[in-house]
Amino acid sequence: MQTAPPGTYSGMVQCAGGILKNEGPLAFYKGTLSPLLGVGACVSIQFGALEYMKRVFQTINLRDGSGGVDGKTLSPSQLAIAGASAGLANSIVSGPVEHIRIRLQTQSATNPMYKGPLDAVRKIFAEKGIAGLYKGQIPTLWREGPGYASYFVAYELLMQREMATKGIRREEIAASHTILYGAIAGYALWFTIYPADVIKSRMQTDGFSPATGQKYTSTMDCVRKVISNEGIAGFRRGLVPTLIRSPFANGATFVGFELAMRMLNG
Repeated sequence: MQTAPPGTYSGMVQCAGGILKNEGPLAFYKGTLSPLLGVGACVSIQFGALEYMKRVFQTINLRDGSGGVDGKTLSPSQLAIAGASAGLANSIVSGPVEHIRIRLQTQSATNPMYKGPLDAVRKIFAEKGIAGLYKGQIPTLWREGPGYASYFVAYELLMQREMATKGIRREEIAASHTILYGAIAGYALWFTIYPADVIKSRMQTDGFSPATGQKYTSTMDCVRKVISNEGIAGFRRGLVPTLIRSPFANGATFVGFELAMRMLNG
């Protein structure tokens, strides 16, 4: 819905029905191999960078006598910096992974250009080099930095609040609450980043040159054309299905992270 021409779909249900009718049920899974291959690296980088920055701020807090007895209670600004750092580090992998995913999802079902993610990587790299794989990286950075700042601020503040209110340790927080806080953090993420995500998707499905159907000469040109042709509503296209899937994915992500940390910490 983000990348289809205006007027193609009247809504989420009509979009889903059209895909099912024209391409069959497997079309809903187009491009899933790329994120499945990259998700492990993305999540590892994301949470690894976050925990590193949290330890940096913990050391600063202990030196300054802030952040509680152990220095682990980070301020909102510290959490925002840690989250933004995690997002920017993650973009090194998420940029090309998202690019390949969206190319596969939007290509013709009857005359596909790419046979799969590896074929897409080979062809794009052969034609445009590393810059081709990182097409749309500027809006990806716009998305990942502010988005993950809000993501981790929301989650960590909710976790801090429960620990302070109940006088419990982090590992004593119920898994159901972790899922709830992860779901809320997911909404904070998407409400922050969605306009940038629309621009990223438009750039990553755009042609590489005028000969291959290029519509946008730069990120700012894409922003101007979306506003000119679709208005502010253009930045909200496809938001509803994103918000429907978000709580499940993000709740599962955080409960998995917390369980892994408990196992690692003994």
